[in-house]
Amino acid sequence: MSMTLKATGQFAVNILPQQDAIGAGRMVIEKDYEGELQGTGKGQMLSKQIDGGTSVYCAIEEFEGKLDGKSGGFTLLHQGKMTSEARELSISVIEGSGSGELSSLAGSMQINQDENSHTYIFEYTL
Repeated sequence: MSMTLKATGQFAVNILPQQDAIGAGRMVIEKDYEGELQGTGKGQMLSKQIDGGTSVYCAIEEFEGKLDGKSGGFTLLHQGKMTSEARELSISVIEGSGSGELSSLAGSMQINQDENSHTYIFEYTL
């Protein structure tokens, strides 16, 4: 049985809005991770805000770099929903997406954001 490990750190994110003729927003995401997860994340996000304040988003992010010194890559699936009462966010490694020394990776990530920074907590097994 694999032991669950935890990686923490911060990341900088650059979100580039794209112009589409649909009722949802599409953005290109570029991230630079620091801490126990070091590397870059690149992906695309779709989002929609509903009158009344509810908003949803989904994204696919391709990570390439190192996790606790092990080199490789993996894909994260983001799914989020925000209302005036609650915030739900799920970020998980897509099964089978790991490569290199991260080929057997499974896990999930939490992100926290304030005015000045983004931080992550990544719980995983290898």
